[in-house]
Amino acid sequence: MNSLLNSRPSQIPFPIPVVAALGPGGMVEDETLDYIAMPQGMAQYQPPILPEPEELAACAGTVRVLGEVLDALHQVSASAEPRRDTVRVMLQGLSRADLLLLNQVLGEGEVSAQLLSADGAPVLQIQESVFAGVWRVLGFEGQALDYIEVGAVPEVLRTAAVSDGQSPALADEPLPPQLMNVPSVLVELQDQRRSWRSGDLAHVVNLTLLPLTPQDIAYLDHRLGTGRVLILSRGYGNCRITNCCVPNTWRVVYYNSMDTVILNSVEVTDMPEVACAAPEDLRDSVERVEEVLKWVQQG
Repeated sequence: MNSLLNSRPSQIPFPIPVVAALGPGGMVEDETLDYIAMPQGMAQYQPPILPEPEELAACAGTVRVLGEVLDALHQVSASAEPRRDTVRVMLQGLSRADLLLLNQVLGEGEVSAQLLSADGAPVLQIQESVFAGVWRVLGFEGQALDYIEVGAVPEVLRTAAVSDGQSPALADEPLPPQLMNVPSVLVELQDQRRSWRSGDLAHVVNLTLLPLTPQDIAYLDHRLGTGRVLILSRGYGNCRITNCCVPNTWRVVYYNSMDTVILNSVEVTDMPEVACAAPEDLRDSVERVEEVLKWVQQG
């Protein structure tokens, strides 16, 4: 037995390093996690800077328009479909002084939009006011347009998206060989478009969580196309929304303050929620416009 023990090597290399100390501080990480910076602030309601009541009351056109806006807010917020119904308040006939004062009172909210022509030039410019659900629409579409629309989102954006979704479908084509996961995404989106009905919740495909290659994303853009509606929401970071050239399909991309993409998604719905004023937002706007008109009455 002793001869057998003595015949073994005095040291045998151990293939796995032995960790002498385990527990807090015993392991040293070579790398630290580097998280993408998330937006730090959220847009909040800021009351408009109002002139003296006497100055505001002297602009009868502005007071009339604000009264019509308040009536429209009551009508839409109390309707059976506050997410779809809208009311227009026309601004023809207002003096320059009235328009300047109205611009001051409305201010700029967190959502803006453009309706583009076929060549990409803006046809309509749309800006939400500081009163959620109160939108200023300007542009030229056969004639000069300047009006206020009260509702979750201006109807012209929905109409354009529906029209773009009726574009002729791309002919079936062989898939490029370098694609990885986008074919299954396209099948999922097609199935959802066929089954989606008005009133259904949006079906969201989070592309950020999927192992998609740049070729996948490029082919997805090619198959879905890009429509004429462009919406930017600045409520929490920046959110860019564009409609696709297939029915009820939208690209929704969120960015942080450094313009880094933090969420890239496709939504199957008639209009993404992030672009819309919620019913409770419309009710809040009723109270806020009433406060402005009470300020006028003090004069």
